[in-house]
Amino acid sequence: MTQINSKIPQGPLAQKWSNYKASQKLVNPANKRRLDIIVVGTGLAGASAAASLGELGFNVLNFCIQDSPRRAHSIAAQGGINAAKNYPNDGDSVYRLFYDTIKGGDYRAREANVYRLAEVSNSIIDQCVAQGVPFAREYGGYLDNRSFGGAQVSRTFYAKGQTGQQLLLGAYSALSRQVSKGSVKLYTRYEMMDVVIINGKARGIIARNLRTGKLERFFGHAVVIATGGYGNTFFLSTNAMGSNGSAAMQCYRKGAYFANPCYAQIHPTCIPVHGEFQSKLTLMSESLRNDGRIWVPKKKEDVDAIRAGKLKPTQIPEDNRDYYLERRYPAFGNLVPRDVASRAAKERCDAGFGVGATGLAVYLDFSEAINRLGRDVVEARYGNLFQMYYKIVDEDPYETPMMIYPAIHYTMGGIWVDYECMTSIEGLFSIGEANFSDHGANRLGASALMQGLADGYFVLPYTIQNYLADEIRTPRMSTELPEFAEAEGSVQAKIQKIMAIKGNRSVDSIHKQLGLIMWDFVGMSRTKESLQEALDDIQKVKHEFWTNVYIPGESEDLNVELEKALRVADFIEIGELMARDALHREESCGGHFRAEYQTAEGEALRDDEHFSYVGCWKYEGEDKAPSLLKEPLVYETVHMQQRNYK
Repeated sequence: MTQINSKIPQGPLAQKWSNYKASQKLVNPANKRRLDIIVVGTGLAGASAAASLGELGFNVLNFCIQDSPRRAHSIAAQGGINAAKNYPNDGDSVYRLFYDTIKGGDYRAREANVYRLAEVSNSIIDQCVAQGVPFAREYGGYLDNRSFGGAQVSRTFYAKGQTGQQLLLGAYSALSRQVSKGSVKLYTRYEMMDVVIINGKARGIIARNLRTGKLERFFGHAVVIATGGYGNTFFLSTNAMGSNGSAAMQCYRKGAYFANPCYAQIHPTCIPVHGEFQSKLTLMSESLRNDGRIWVPKKKEDVDAIRAGKLKPTQIPEDNRDYYLERRYPAFGNLVPRDVASRAAKERCDAGFGVGATGLAVYLDFSEAINRLGRDVVEARYGNLFQMYYKIVDEDPYETPMMIYPAIHYTMGGIWVDYECMTSIEGLFSIGEANFSDHGANRLGASALMQGLADGYFVLPYTIQNYLADEIRTPRMSTELPEFAEAEGSVQAKIQKIMAIKGNRSVDSIHKQLGLIMWDFVGMSRTKESLQEALDDIQKVKHEFWTNVYIPGESEDLNVELEKALRVADFIEIGELMARDALHREESCGGHFRAEYQTAEGEALRDDEHFSYVGCWKYEGEDKAPSLLKEPLVYETVHMQQRNYK
């Protein structure tokens, strides 16, 4: 059986990263100019990595699916970024951030990676302040902090409700500087179609020029995947419409392991679905749970009156409101982790206490905060979020409680990587949400931005040199080599096959069909029966796609429908992999909730004896079942226990 080598350094947990950096191989400045690195993606992870590697002196080719890196989905992150600076002096530390992250991930993350993430978190804030990121500040001049789910300290740095945008502008400015210097060449409106493997090492990619439809070949001594997650497998999610998992699947089909695909995060504060023609969902920041209180009516007659339009939530007296998170989890209240808050909302709605036209919503109420703090303070903290809600729902959250419901948001699974962020293919690296490494079975709020920038600014620039130090004698390879031609030919054949179907179904209609299966059977709650049904139904969707999809236009031209079709073909494969992984994991942990495995109080019930490992899926060929490899999770410092937020 293939052994999983995670390359975790020796020594005490708090010294592993220092020991690694002290003993890693380096590339001298003159040799860096002779090495080419391909970075796919220009979100926080990709932009920060490309900028950092360019600053170091490497030749970087950076690929952007949009017309500008400023349009990356990282821009949508609202609430903040975690770091252990302990400015509020409330007891935070690197260890506490590490522990909260391990616990929040339900003890299903690799200990060494998580500690490194907490360790470099403070440097991220220093870097971003130096770039001019306008973090909020408190009266004394220090950067302000607020709380997020799964923590009892205030460690989240923020820029109003647009933190992702401001951080991305910082990374974009660093990237633009390298582009102007010539160390980074930026390819906008290009999409990776395949990775090229030569003698077992990643040596380039095949990319499609989305303006012309032309396939092009690019060489690199190493390839870095920073393309985000696969949440859009569910069709309706909080992800941008262009977010996809295709690059990850291309790597998977070439031999990279896909780790923990069933770990998908349900975010509790999303604007509920409001129609069958909706194409995406809108997230309301978790930061709102700092001052907003979540509740549903205690009485069924009040619920019925609200749904009938005969009663407004503001007319329900305090005694008749069920602040169910505060009731169930008094120690953390409304700031429990996302998976816990989402399941609690679903439980109340399933019990018949949900509000809104569909009954699939709960209230997020700011009346108490407005009375206590004043409207001006609330507006200063959350004003743009309130404005966004008003424009979408046409209700003023200053006057009426917001309605929210859980939705697919982030994927903790992804490409398997070792401690160096290298996949099971030599020379192929993966960073940010595209990999699996740091969040276990559930990501804490404000940790996505932290991981993306940690990987790009402070981890990959070290670890990739350890690999490239042995590649300085490798000359630049011609893209006319047979491996490049074979990879391009395979992509071209797939495109021609899709274009030739000429069926009766639009891409979106098939994607929506897949999404409904995923949400109903592989969503917030899963069972053995539902997962088996999902696997059967996904095969039907797959057959429908490959026999009845219709793509208008030409392949060698701008063709948005073809772009979507190629991604949906991969979403179908991802959906099958998610269901297969969820079926084999007979336990509940974090975002993976098997209804058969829960405590008497309805909480996730882990099985540490049998499932304390990373599930790594290896591609075995088209229409063949993948094989499962296991990386044991060994905790040297943390004691695994049932999560308790009460």
